[in-house]
Amino acid sequence: MDANVDLAVNKVSKRYRIAHEQAAGGGLAGRLRQMFGGGAKQEEFWAVREVSFNVHSGESVGIIGHNGAGKSTILKMLSGITTPTEGSIQVRGRLTALLEVGSGFHPELTGRENIFLSGSILGMRRREIHSKLDGIIDFAGVRDFIDVPVKRYSSGMYVRLGFSIAAHLHPDVLLLDEVLAVGDMAFQQKCQQRILELRDQGMTVVFISHDLQAVERVCTRTLVFDHGRIVFDGNTRDAITHYNSSGRFNASDRKGVSDKVRIQSVEFFEEGQPQPVNHLCTGDAVRARLGFQCDEALGRVFAELYFVGPDGQLQCTLSTREKLFDLPAGRHHLEFVLPQLALRPDLYRLDAVVTSERSPDPLEWLVGCASLQVNPGRYLSGVFFHPNQWSVISADAPVSFRR
Repeated sequence: MDANVDLAVNKVSKRYRIAHEQAAGGGLAGRLRQMFGGGAKQEEFWAVREVSFNVHSGESVGIIGHNGAGKSTILKMLSGITTPTEGSIQVRGRLTALLEVGSGFHPELTGRENIFLSGSILGMRRREIHSKLDGIIDFAGVRDFIDVPVKRYSSGMYVRLGFSIAAHLHPDVLLLDEVLAVGDMAFQQKCQQRILELRDQGMTVVFISHDLQAVERVCTRTLVFDHGRIVFDGNTRDAITHYNSSGRFNASDRKGVSDKVRIQSVEFFEEGQPQPVNHLCTGDAVRARLGFQCDEALGRVFAELYFVGPDGQLQCTLSTREKLFDLPAGRHHLEFVLPQLALRPDLYRLDAVVTSERSPDPLEWLVGCASLQVNPGRYLSGVFFHPNQWSVISADAPVSFRR
């Protein structure tokens, strides 16, 4: 393994055997066959197939993909929970997997005692835990309750303490799985900041998550998995764009009640530019385009695009609800034109919906089918930017209204 590589994954595959129930027949022989599995047909399923990648020392790498893409399987193999069917995984130095915070806590032990217990399980020496004890307690914000059994902790205190212990480790390779979503919003930001600090100190980080906002903040390089294989490996923003334009529209995130219409793309364009982007600036002139496939003509429908902030709150909606339209059979685009993007800087999740006037439930509803990074452009303090005009006038001038 190259001296500059901390993690090397070489042609790794993982096979599972899935049992399908078969008719076992009647009588005593049939019942015995059913009891001992003789009536089950075995089928091979390759969750991961011939995956290869290297993670260099000090690099932060994200892994994203739709449900069933193979992320959990590669996570289990990297952390040593399971072994590959084929191929090899090499790790230089100590790898620590932060998968489920607080999973090693004993409910009858105090917070202080669980720090030593959990820290030892994660590979810290007692002297190391002693030196970091005050930092762990202060980071978790549980100093007043540190000598209380953790069974009396709230769920928020429990996960904060669990993350705080793991966040004070200094392994060579840190493996993360959705753990930056613990606690309330303020603590989530604190967790992300801690991971960024560890990354900036030179720690190698592998982050497997559905949270594209967190992946973009933490990782400089990202792998996109699809059906057990790597389909993209490169810059994180480009990886998210690839994910948005392909795999996510084939994922199990559809909630519509009809197969007659399918949203196949959600894209954003800077005014005058032919290529779609996944990052814009407040105040930019923007076109938002939804791509549809209709198997048959639909009359009197409306479409909506929801912009959801990182806290899960709806921040903005683009809608044709006030003007219903007919959607012919075939492939079409619906385009929203925004003279000035009014959203504040942040990373937004996009939900897309198509609804018929005749049905109370959406025909098509995609949750989290795309994301949009809004960067600082025009000065903004608050929830959104509001286009306006202004001038300086005399205090004695009468108020005038233009029509």
